[in-house]
Amino acid sequence: MLVKIHPSWQEKLSSEFEKPYFENLIHFVKGEYATRRCFPKGSEIFAAFDHCHFDDVKVVIIGQDPYHGFGQANGLCFSVNDGIAFPPSLINIFKEIESDLQQPFPKTGNLERWADQGVLLLNATLTVRESEAGSHQNKGWETFTDAVIQKISDESENVVFLLWGGFAKKKGARIDREKHYVLETGHPSPLSANRGLWFGNKHFSKTNDYLNSLGKQPIKW
Repeated sequence: MLVKIHPSWQEKLSSEFEKPYFENLIHFVKGEYATRRCFPKGSEIFAAFDHCHFDDVKVVIIGQDPYHGFGQANGLCFSVNDGIAFPPSLINIFKEIESDLQQPFPKTGNLERWADQGVLLLNATLTVRESEAGSHQNKGWETFTDAVIQKISDESENVVFLLWGGFAKKKGARIDREKHYVLETGHPSPLSANRGLWFGNKHFSKTNDYLNSLGKQPIKW
């Protein structure tokens, strides 16, 4: 099956695209986009892979669903398009960056700037219906994104995996922790953050300290 994804990922994931579950998934997604309003727009479904090529992956952040409000989702987990109000989880991410790195609160919620530096912003499910959280779960996306994580774990070294919340931690079960640096904390949602499970995790400085120790360029968060 021909999938419009960056060539570096096309090579790595080509066998996945030929599996029956993926063909069923694409059939489902096409039907949904033809009959419902879904996000992100079709050209951005694989935006995380288009902005962060396989050999450039330094950091992986795992989200769950795309945002389901109009105009929010842009194919990168936790990211919103320019001009869109910051969702609560993104505000808490930026607050942690502010305190951890002693830098100003970001002016834009569009995280393409992270992706272009080697941060794979991977949602477990890559599409969603408007105003229906979780509406495209259990259709095959999770199997596909598990395969992505497995491929990075197997064929890359010294990647930082940031696992925020129980869902991401479960997705991280297939990561080889002998080869990679895995940081875990609570989810940045208000529910978790207000219970003391998010703030103070220092994941952003820890990530950059690790990258510096390898002689790699740190991320400009």
